[in-house]
Amino acid sequence: MRIEVLAEKPSWHVDDLARAAAERGHTLSRCSWLALCASVGSSQPVVRSDAAILTQTDAIIVRTMPVGRLEQVVFRMDTLHRLERAGVCVLNPPRAMEIAIDKYLALSLLHEAALPVPETIVCQRCVDALAAFEQLGSDIVLKPIFGSEGFGLTRITDRDLAARAFTQLERMGSVIYVQRFIPTSEGDDPGGTDLRLFVIGDRVVAAMRRHSSDWRANVARGAKAEAFDADESLQTLAVKAAAACHTPVAGVDILVDAAGKPWLLEVNASPGWKAIAKATGVDIAEHIVSHIESRVQAAKETARVVT
Repeated sequence: MRIEVLAEKPSWHVDDLARAAAERGHTLSRCSWLALCASVGSSQPVVRSDAAILTQTDAIIVRTMPVGRLEQVVFRMDTLHRLERAGVCVLNPPRAMEIAIDKYLALSLLHEAALPVPETIVCQRCVDALAAFEQLGSDIVLKPIFGSEGFGLTRITDRDLAARAFTQLERMGSVIYVQRFIPTSEGDDPGGTDLRLFVIGDRVVAAMRRHSSDWRANVARGAKAEAFDADESLQTLAVKAAAACHTPVAGVDILVDAAGKPWLLEVNASPGWKAIAKATGVDIAEHIVSHIESRVQAAKETARVVT
């Protein structure tokens, strides 16, 4: 197969995917989001990135997208949809990317699938956010509706501080996303612990526990990662969460509260795997390439049946 990775810069993840692809006899290279160019109206419509003709590849792996203006982001997502319609295997699919990047949409889909999510209120006015602060027990996590790796998260327990934060967000024209804080330990322990289950297709291929002295248990913020033996119920929960968000390759974050109840925090459609691969010894890149092989082969068999 010929595989392209959409990623603006070289990275460990691109190198790991290239290594895994080469080991399985495939060619993998990186192409640029900013170089995307699409033609319409010609006899053979083309989407390309510099010299790479993406409409002629077997598969596209979507890694991190650079920041851009709304029209740039919309165009990039449009090209992913077009590539998918052209029969290219896009992983993750554009619909998965659109869902996972929007915390409110993703959480809504999880809730509609009858999966456990923390009580959350999303609004635009300070007055509504202050009412939400009271409703959620005056101990909330304020999150950006778009964001990752724990950046921009703020725990607020003081009403005056909450009012100042909400007022500033309203002035900026931002959406205010507040979620009930769920302690993972009893007593005065300020540390945070959560789980990351890595889902590919319909199964969990690796799981890790992250622990931090801070309440945010993100490896990007210094949390320590260790292998975790997820039981069947947690694996089923993670697979259902990935399916609800239409995400074949997903990093599912689960928080287990002090009483032992699991809560779904996030379904990441562009999950990194350096930490979980190191902690577990699982070759995540090999699993991803193998999954692409299965999808491409299934598409070819379907095409033969149709013709």
